[in-house]
Amino acid sequence: MKMYKIAVIGTGAYGISLATIFNENGCLVKMWTKFEEECSELTNKRSNEKVLPGFKISDSIHITTDIKECVIDADLVVIAVPAGFVDDISLLLKDLIKNQVICIASKGIERDTCLFVNDVFTKHIKTNDLAVISGPSFAIDILSKMPIGLTLATTSPKAEKLIKNTLQNSHIKLRTTNDIYGTEICGSIKNVIAIASGILDGLGANESTKAMFITESLHDIRELIRNLGGDGNTILSFAGFGDLLLTCTSTKSRNFSFGRILATGTKKEIEEYKNTHTIEGLYTLQSIYTLINKKNVDMPIIDLIYDIIFKDTKTKELFTFLVEKS
Repeated sequence: MKMYKIAVIGTGAYGISLATIFNENGCLVKMWTKFEEECSELTNKRSNEKVLPGFKISDSIHITTDIKECVIDADLVVIAVPAGFVDDISLLLKDLIKNQVICIASKGIERDTCLFVNDVFTKHIKTNDLAVISGPSFAIDILSKMPIGLTLATTSPKAEKLIKNTLQNSHIKLRTTNDIYGTEICGSIKNVIAIASGILDGLGANESTKAMFITESLHDIRELIRNLGGDGNTILSFAGFGDLLLTCTSTKSRNFSFGRILATGTKKEIEEYKNTHTIEGLYTLQSIYTLINKKNVDMPIIDLIYDIIFKDTKTKELFTFLVEKS
């Protein structure tokens, strides 16, 4: 069997967890970070204590700050950086990507352009072999070797075959779809919805109210997918309901935890959390708010979350919203 070469761009928790799976599956894996200090620490200590405390990275995974070295002979290039950095990464890769398959694991919508991550990437790099993976999968859970389900969205048979060959195993399951945009919408907006779910938890909402909120959110996301040209059925996928359920119910989610602090914390505590954590939902909120208004899409839950965070609307308005929502 061929030993596939994998380049993982990004050394955060999710990048490390994916690199570990590829490595366990017999692939030759290289990871890239732009920071010399981080590269040195990861290479010498074989760990990123900030994001995955106690986990040791395999000695057979090579870590580098030379992006050309990382990707030049790779069969598969995995983008695993926060959404806001994808544009910069794409520019770095522009002259290096030839026939490699691209797998985007980043989730979000670019703030200024309101482009989804796959569009940000293909704005600079034209490829027919691109895929998006998304689903309920905290990095620490991927490393547990218990069953994890992911949506693999692609229109490329080559990308589908390669990613299945290198990522699937006895505990990683991939379900395929050709709905890239629906998958990206689900992966992006669930972080925003999780903030509201955390607010409800912080307000002391019972399980029945939380279930009501998630159900209402499913309906709204399905309509958003349809309005933006995707397949509404994608809401029932791992990337849809699966990821929404996980992110909206777990304190492992930084977005959920941020919502709880919004409901219970002081302004100082809220600012401290924002300054010490990457909250993808906060970044995506501004993008999705701009996008739905630009496209004249009605999604009042996004308007309310935006008003709570940026216009000091009281968090308890969520209760009123749920009852009065049409």
